[in-house]
Amino acid sequence: MGAVITLTTDFGLADAYVAAVKGVILGINPGVTLVDISHAIRPQDIGQAAFVLGTAYESFPHGTVHVAVVDPGVGTGRRAVILKTPGGSFVAPDNGVLSYVIQRYSTGAPEGNALAARLGEGAEAVAITTARFWRTPVSATFHGRDIFAPVAAHLSLGVPPADFGKKIDTLAVLPLPRPRREADGSLVGQVIHVDSFGNIITNIRSADLPRATASLTVEVGNKVIRGLSRTYRDGGGLLALVGSSDRLEISLPEGDAAAFLRVGAGDGVIIRK
Repeated sequence: MGAVITLTTDFGLADAYVAAVKGVILGINPGVTLVDISHAIRPQDIGQAAFVLGTAYESFPHGTVHVAVVDPGVGTGRRAVILKTPGGSFVAPDNGVLSYVIQRYSTGAPEGNALAARLGEGAEAVAITTARFWRTPVSATFHGRDIFAPVAAHLSLGVPPADFGKKIDTLAVLPLPRPRREADGSLVGQVIHVDSFGNIITNIRSADLPRATASLTVEVGNKVIRGLSRTYRDGGGLLALVGSSDRLEISLPEGDAAAFLRVGAGDGVIIRK
């Protein structure tokens, strides 16, 4: 199978930005398969991009190159990086957009307030500093086209990461809070994403839930949901279930749960037995 490059950006589809990125990649590797994960990330929403990429990348063949460009700091001193893992490589600004990928390969929690995670066994990273792989001249406002796209294209042709710059062992991550267990046995989590259907996705995974799911309650917004459903069609109102990302979701059949409950990323969710 030929090389695959995925793209995750906040560029939208109304302008020429996505096409320009693809054009640069195809100019270097005409045989590559380009896959759009999403270009509908909210402008400059690094957290949303990190989550969307984090739920998609494991579905791709080993060796895939993933480009993530949500880059409010473009043109500043923030690093451009390559992260190489056993499953594939990632090309992105070092601003937390790779947080869910890094979480899998980091050793322990971020240190202090720096929000930098140290890479563990199985992953390596480089800061992209070798300008001969870049498109010239480099625009201060469009590194997606001029740095990330050509670097990804050369990676897809087999150029090793070490050729692009200096090895580094820490990468920036966003705070990814885990659910916490209270003294009364309840589990307190939070909303981390709302998808395009209005489904509310939380940081509570299936392994965090009690085995007897029929008797648990889910408190979100000002509502209480009893028990877990198996599909989005169970019942006639708000329901809770474990979705395809292995996380607890709250859904409203034929409706928008997030709008109905007026909740969004960062809002609390409580599980009681």
